Amino acid sequence: MDLELTLPTTRAAASAEPDEDSVLFIGNATLLLRYGGFTILTDPTFVHRHEKVDLGYGMSSTRLTDPAMEIADLPPIDLVLLSHFHGDHFDQEAQAKLDRSLPVVTTPQARDALHELGFAQARGLDTWDRMTITKGDRRLVVTACPARHGPGVTDLVLPDVMGTVLEADQHTSVPKLYISGDTLMYDDLEAIPQRHPDLDVGFFHLGGTKVLGIMVTMDADQGVEAVRLIDPAIAIPIHYEDYDVFTSPLSDFTAAAREAGIGDRVRVLRRGDSYALDGAGR
Repeated sequence: MDLELTLPTTRAAASAEPDEDSVLFIGNATLLLRYGGFTILTDPTFVHRHEKVDLGYGMSSTRLTDPAMEIADLPPIDLVLLSHFHGDHFDQEAQAKLDRSLPVVTTPQARDALHELGFAQARGLDTWDRMTITKGDRRLVVTACPARHGPGVTDLVLPDVMGTVLEADQHTSVPKLYISGDTLMYDDLEAIPQRHPDLDVGFFHLGGTKVLGIMVTMDADQGVEAVRLIDPAIAIPIHYEDYDVFTSPLSDFTAAAREAGIGDRVRVLRRGDSYALDGAGR
């Protein structure tokens, strides 16, 4: 399905044009993307070290790191991109302090949860839906991609997840981006490089998250497998070491990537690091 979203003139005026396309890694899966004239916040989690977030079914996770910036320090945001509704991706700080008029592009399930919290502009995408977002003369295309949070039937009790491909429609020189969301490797991911064979930068949610002993996000080996499958020119690992449910550290992934012969395409961002997307990729 092709959907459209037009940002109001006031929001277009409020969001300053960046000098370059870039990404700032705030922590966990939270990125501040300046991309194609849009300012995008992904999977916002802003709780601090030692604070807990809700994982559902009475379970929680404790944060082990601090975010690189606070919500109050963010620039004007055009939209939020949310892979799924879990406490370590849209936490109590985001729920309390983000502007409820912000558009949030997410899964239909997460959209419904956000509507209940007062985020009336949340929009839901099914897998392979495309949303064209317009701001003045700028256009951004967001495509929802397959993702699955848990193995087998365990996925039925976990939130629906989407990966995304981002394309700045009006600027062919702007790299195409992929964000995996919290997924494990499974067969449906094979359609992503078939439909998008020319991805420039991929952000991969790692960490080897385990809940009740079951792995529900990619560990180092699956991360390497995903990079090989999706085949971006540049691979940036995120979603590692921030919460106590993570079991696979970043060092495992970088070592596995070197051993697999793809270490040269990995770019490691520490919390607070920025990476220029201009010229990144093929």
